[in-house]
Formats: sequence, C-alpha cells, structure tokens
Amino acid sequence: MQTQAGKAQTFHSLHQAGNPLVLYNIWDAGSAKAVAEAGAKAIATGSWSVAAAQGYDDGEKLPLDRLLRTAKQISSAVELPVNIDFEGGYAAEPEFLADNIAKLIATGAVGINFEDRIVSGDGLYSIEDQAKRIAAIRGVADETGIPLFINARTDVFLKTDAADHANHMKEATDRADVYAEAGASGIFIPGLSDADLIGRFCEHTNLPVNAYMKEGAPSIAEMAKRGVSRISHGPAPYREAMRALADRAAGVYQS
Repeated sequence: MQTQAGKAQTFHSLHQAGNPLVLYNIWDAGSAKAVAEAGAKAIATGSWSVAAAQGYDDGEKLPLDRLLRTAKQISSAVELPVNIDFEGGYAAEPEFLADNIAKLIATGAVGINFEDRIVSGDGLYSIEDQAKRIAAIRGVADETGIPLFINARTDVFLKTDAADHANHMKEATDRADVYAEAGASGIFIPGLSDADLIGRFCEHTNLPVNAYMKEGAPSIAEMAKRGVSRISHGPAPYREAMRALADRAAGVYQS
C-alpha cells in the first residue's frame, strides 16, 4: 500500500507528453471503484458530476464539507491516486484558500484542478492574483509534505468563441508561464479543441498539458500526437450513466 506522498509522486509520473494519462471522471466512491476496476491508472472527479450527484448545481454550490466528505470516501475506496476538481478552492483570498487546501489534502487526495475563473463573480482572476493563489496552494502542500499535483485550469478558451481561439493563445500561454513559476504542476485548457492550436500550446510550455475530451475534440491518439499529457472527460461519464439508468428504469416502469 502506497503512502499518500507515494501516490502523489506516482500521479506526477503518469503525466507524459505523447502518452497521456486518460481520466474517466467519477463522482463518488462507487463510481471510483468501478473505474478503478476497469483498469484506470488514477481517479479524478469532475465538479459538475459531484455536485449533480448530490442535487446541487456546479460552481461551488455543493457545500465544502460535503465535498471534503466525498473526497475522503473516494480516497478511502481505491488504492489509486485521486485528483479532486476543487474549482476555485472555495475562497478568493490566498490565506483562506490555503486553509481549504489543507483540509482537502487531509482527505487523502494527491491532486487538484484549480481554475482561474472567478466562481462567484465575472471573468477571470488577473494573472498576478491567480499566481498568488497558486503559490499559496503550493506553500501549504509543501508544509504537509505532500507533493500535490496542482492542475492549473485556465478558462481563457471557455470564455471566447472557438473561431477566435487563435487570437487568445498568447493570453493562455502567458498564464501557463506565470502559473508554472507560482508552483503549478500542469495546465488544463478546457474549451480548446483545435488540434493544431493544442499542439502549439504543448510546444510552448514545459508543463504537462491537460486537454478535454468532448464531442468535436480530437481523438485520444491525435491529442497524444500533439503532445498532450492528460485527457479528461468532464461530466460526460455521469451524464451517460444517468441516461443508462433512466433508460433501464423506463423499461421497468413502462413495460
């Protein structure tokens, strides 16, 4: 049985450009066990799915104590490294954010998704402010002795039209550079689906790049070819599972 620090080190090592870690996102202990038994190398939640499974909307509407309880249940249910989608960390100021990160690390998680969207407001945090927030996370993780994988998500491409994504590459790569200096372990670019632009982004940064698998996105093989290190499925697994459940239930009640 690996220690939490050992799991964190393993999780870091699984991020390899050209040989991406594929994450089929889960939402509770039961789905984590199912995905682990299917052959996953690591487990990752999606905030939308975790919230929906408990009757909440996305965007930190799920109370923090419930999220922490779910994170602990997932970490206890599997022997694999666990990454928690922590959205904006349930805090704006670095000192309060650090407290929340310490609580999350105590659940057994070894990685987080951490976004630069202002969850309870509009737009994105400035590069400087988000860098301070990432540095606070790295600081508290170092204090615990856990090499937490900070998957810094930038919503630059989610906030702009796909036809205009090429014009926003500099802002996104600038954020990647500054986030790396602040202590980020990887960079997540949801919304960017153009294979050539994904490849350009991967060429720019030394951080492992996390791309998002959705309808219209390049295949896993194509993303690997472009240098992607990690591929997430977001809320799709939850939606597919709920559709299957509803179809089975309809077969029972409508027969």
